[in-house]
Amino acid sequence: MTKKNKVIKERRAHVRLPMLNGILEPVEIEFFAEEADGKTVPQPAILADLSAGGMRLITFALPPKSKELNIVLQLAGMKNGFPVTGRIAWVKEKSGVYMTGIAFTQISDHDKKVINEMAEDFADCDTRFQLKLPDVCSETCKASGLCNKPQKDDSLFKK
Repeated sequence: MTKKNKVIKERRAHVRLPMLNGILEPVEIEFFAEEADGKTVPQPAILADLSAGGMRLITFALPPKSKELNIVLQLAGMKNGFPVTGRIAWVKEKSGVYMTGIAFTQISDHDKKVINEMAEDFADCDTRFQLKLPDVCSETCKASGLCNKPQKDDSLFKK
């Protein structure tokens, strides 16, 4: 990437997997923060995008002020949710809607691999579609459970 003859290095270490594609079909998660009295309080959130290094959430309440967030991600196409630990990296608010960046501080190598494979397959699909290649959708696609693209061939994924 260049900007006025300067080379800018991409800071992201992992490919992003967008959750909102075409139509609004978010994945809902809950993250927990410990209250002063020791109870955990769930707060619903909408997952906007995901990478092996973190995620972007949309919430309708100020995210909990906590040094550590314990999250269980439950994604379509995956049998079980997987636990991650994270911290709030940034928060932006507009009209009572909060966009929050979460940086993962603890995620298993296996779960990183799964997320990276899903994101790479999703990006590969976009590239094949933009190049107008035949057979854009692949039955080996790891992101098929989250995909709502118009070119998706559902018959490849029926069980």
